[in-house]
Amino acid sequence: MDQNKAKWLALISLYLVQGLPHGFFGQAMPVLLREQGVDLKHIGLMALVALPWALKFLWAPMLDRFTLFPRHWPDEFRRSWILAMNYSAAALLIAISFMPLDWIATDGLLVFGVLLIGINVLIATQDIATDATAVENLSPHERGFGNGVQVGGYRTGMVLAGGLLVSYFSYLGWQVSLWLLALMMVLGTLPLYAYKPKPHQVAQQSMLPLWKGFFNLKDAWLWVALISLYKVGDAFGTQMIRPYLSDAGLSLDELGTMLGGVGFVAGLAGALYGGWLVGRISRARALTLFLLLEALAMLGYVGISIEYKAHIWLAVTVEHITGGMATAALFTIMMDRCREHSAAADYALQSCVVIVTGMFASAISGYSATTLGYDMHFAVAALACVAAVWLVYRASRAGLLLPKSQTMQ
Repeated sequence: MDQNKAKWLALISLYLVQGLPHGFFGQAMPVLLREQGVDLKHIGLMALVALPWALKFLWAPMLDRFTLFPRHWPDEFRRSWILAMNYSAAALLIAISFMPLDWIATDGLLVFGVLLIGINVLIATQDIATDATAVENLSPHERGFGNGVQVGGYRTGMVLAGGLLVSYFSYLGWQVSLWLLALMMVLGTLPLYAYKPKPHQVAQQSMLPLWKGFFNLKDAWLWVALISLYKVGDAFGTQMIRPYLSDAGLSLDELGTMLGGVGFVAGLAGALYGGWLVGRISRARALTLFLLLEALAMLGYVGISIEYKAHIWLAVTVEHITGGMATAALFTIMMDRCREHSAAADYALQSCVVIVTGMFASAISGYSATTLGYDMHFAVAALACVAAVWLVYRASRAGLLLPKSQTMQ
């Protein structure tokens, strides 16, 4: 197979694999546990199993220094980690499948939570290696579309596991559903066997010097401020969309169709188009344009009414499109910022910054909506999107948004 085609096929399948566990355990599992009578407090605490995604920067430098199975793949650091993590996660899923669901909901909830943390550690580590592979093997003009593929592939995996698989759960049952989930994860690694990534330049530094080197880059704290706050307005606003639409009178079926169906397609289209556009206009223009579009999307939720469902459908569609575009653009500039010898550490560190600030913004959104009301809440979210344009301007003036910045030398 042509190596360029093999590269894209491998990246699409690997990002799709990452979305599978989150789709099933993040979206379907709360419903399954509730049906088993698990207390809402315990279901809420299950969100903590995703903590490894916010902490993956702690072990990411290890993937720049060491390879697994050096006798078999002495020059392929990335592929050894990806395959080992994927297969280990699939094996852990099969082990979980032998735990009865009713036992998990009663005596085995803690054990189940620990095993889910283990799966998240494995998939987060696969993500580190996959992101590093993308950084090292995508040219600057390919990175925009590559990040569209990343967002789109992950969303597709979530829908396959959290939507399609769950739709047939009553026919398949607990064990067979997990077997199919494990099988999809194994099949998702097959395209990687047809693709040979570029040899990795091994980082000779330990973890602390690697992180210190990233923060010694030009205008490091301006950069951290940019990636921290670029998606804050979006995270702050979107966390309240489901409660808002539910309170407005939409049924669960309507919410599922609107957010899971139309929202998915719109988000996928936005990510792919936004990623394509980033490669054809300047990074600064793309980041600014997408922020302003996100602000308009947040304002689109102001004043909606159940009597005007066309307004609601339009608001949901526009918000998912603009959200996908902005995410693809942000991930692209994060790739640009990675140094050649430490792509795993640099990208993981940046993505964790984005995750943590997004989690904080989401966490306080409920207080905002309660205090200000939904309409004012979304207006504040729009204002936060517009405010981030100033950071894009500052970063552009500092020369930080060039695909091949001199500051990276």
